[in-house]
Amino acid sequence: MAWWERNKEEPAPQDVTIGLEQTRRDSMNRDKTAAPPGELNALLGRGSTFEGKLVFEGTVRIDGKFKGEIHSEGKLIVGENGEIDGEIWVESALISGKVNGNITGKGKIELQPPARFQGNLVAPSLVIQEGAIFDGNCQMSKGPKQTKAGSEPTINTGAKSEL
Repeated sequence: MAWWERNKEEPAPQDVTIGLEQTRRDSMNRDKTAAPPGELNALLGRGSTFEGKLVFEGTVRIDGKFKGEIHSEGKLIVGENGEIDGEIWVESALISGKVNGNITGKGKIELQPPARFQGNLVAPSLVIQEGAIFDGNCQMSKGPKQTKAGSEPTINTGAKSEL
């Protein structure tokens, strides 16, 4: 039998395709449990470029170029060759590359040399190591304090005033 003739006992090519589609669908609908701590879930390698919105769990490392939004309850690592231009909302971040944009973190944000960060940063904890560059504004509080209705916030300067 010639190689181009199909044996009638073999499954039709469409049967194989259906099996592959089912496997692909199953992998996309897998259990959405978080990865173990410290496990790298995704990597945008050196020389890669991506534009869009990235949503992830666990830890993601970016060593390429990324433009867009990043949303996560996990950890973002920006390698020395990584470049991000966009808005970032993460649990924590370790930055050694270039970031141009704003970062909002629920935990610690750390800038390690040769990091270059330009933008606004909001996080309860910030570490800037010698050699890293931070050009922007930083807010380390969790937001404005709530006051009782009708009361004015007071500022204690330590000076005494007499009426």
